[in-house]
Amino acid sequence: MPSHPVHGEKKCSNSPKVTGREGNVLTVAKNTVEKGLGYAYHDRRTKKRNFRSLWIQRINAGAREHGLSYSELMGKIHAKNLGLNRKTLADLAMNHPDAFKAVVDSVK
Repeated sequence: MPSHPVHGEKKCSNSPKVTGREGNVLTVAKNTVEKGLGYAYHDRRTKKRNFRSLWIQRINAGAREHGLSYSELMGKIHAKNLGLNRKTLADLAMNHPDAFKAVVDSVK
């Protein structure tokens, strides 16, 4: 297969929004697509880290309003075997402060 499109051949289908050689020349388009797929793979994992970090910050802010640190609160939650994950706790701390206060009071 030639490195340039044969007359009438379509652009590389996985790189439709790039212009110039990145969309027309097959080898360059292939490299562009592979690099994009690598970024996508990496960022799917980075997204999970970022959300966990955000949840921890929100839980910490909510816990400190009630006189506990994040680590104290999580230690007590795990000791009592409450089935609340960080995502749920962060949502409670942010959007339902009364319910979060009830959780904190139950583990104190």
